[in-house]
Amino acid sequence: MHVWRGLAQVPAGWGPSVVTLGNFDGVHRGHAGVLAEMAADARAADLRSVAVTFSPHPAQVHRPDTAPPQLTGDADRLELLADCGLDAVLLEHYTLAFARQTPREFVQRYLVGALGARVVVVGRDVRFGWQNSGDLATMRALGAELGFTVDVVDDLVDEAPADPADGRRRLSSTWVRELLAAGDVAGAAALLGRPHRLRGLVVHGDARGRELGYPTANLAQDAAGMVPADGVYAGRLRRVRRADGTPYAPVDADVVLPAAVSIGTNPTFDGVQRRVEAYVLDRTDLDLYDEEVVVELLVRLRPTLRFDGVEPLLEQMARDVADARALLGAPEPA
Repeated sequence: MHVWRGLAQVPAGWGPSVVTLGNFDGVHRGHAGVLAEMAADARAADLRSVAVTFSPHPAQVHRPDTAPPQLTGDADRLELLADCGLDAVLLEHYTLAFARQTPREFVQRYLVGALGARVVVVGRDVRFGWQNSGDLATMRALGAELGFTVDVVDDLVDEAPADPADGRRRLSSTWVRELLAAGDVAGAAALLGRPHRLRGLVVHGDARGRELGYPTANLAQDAAGMVPADGVYAGRLRRVRRADGTPYAPVDADVVLPAAVSIGTNPTFDGVQRRVEAYVLDRTDLDLYDEEVVVELLVRLRPTLRFDGVEPLLEQMARDVADARALLGAPEPA
């Protein structure tokens, strides 16, 4: 999949194409289903498929104090979009200057001029251009004038929600955020179609885990991905890039590893900084410092607790590791 970071990187003469636009935060099942179908239809019509998306999220530019946390950073979003079978993604840097374009200017410059749109795929609630003044009717009118058709996709609903109270609710990034805020990573995974993930560099912490016999990989504070509710989770740690910057290959040893993940402030030790720490089950020999890793969260084992001393904490940590091992199907230590 081609990735263009800005209009200047789009090759001259690209297209003809099927184009869609959106934030695609999390690339949940609703996004993925529409994008995969769009890519397949484009191939069948001998057209190219391309998604236009933005970084940072427009809400972070227009209302930074109230913008919701982002489910995925750019690296994961692009990786997930590539899995949908798209030919290309145009990742446009979102600024106030970009936002001042009229609907016509945006469509004519980006969708038609640069990407050679023959079909534009949008939802019924599409909004674009200055102050979101463009809507579905605007897009259809511009299509009739500029030579592309508009394909409207309906929202995907969850026909069998884990919580019956949710009913046939529309799949959305907002719903995923609600589940993560409650610590329900299994419910979030059902909407995402995959486990929720965090990505960042491994940094030095207090080394308290190592002292207790459970060395942890501490994610940097700027790690990408929404951090769910405090607690202990069963998950996986995937090594992406070595400390020297070279990438890991899937065939390399010790790339995907079962882990117990702690999220919180370590209240037993009066901690104040919220941290994400992953203990790779039964491994004390790994040096992960300065590596880029992805932490996938599968099941929440328990909420964060404050213990009256180290001994009860160690007893609980041993139970957490045993529970994580059983849930992940990891072998017992030799």
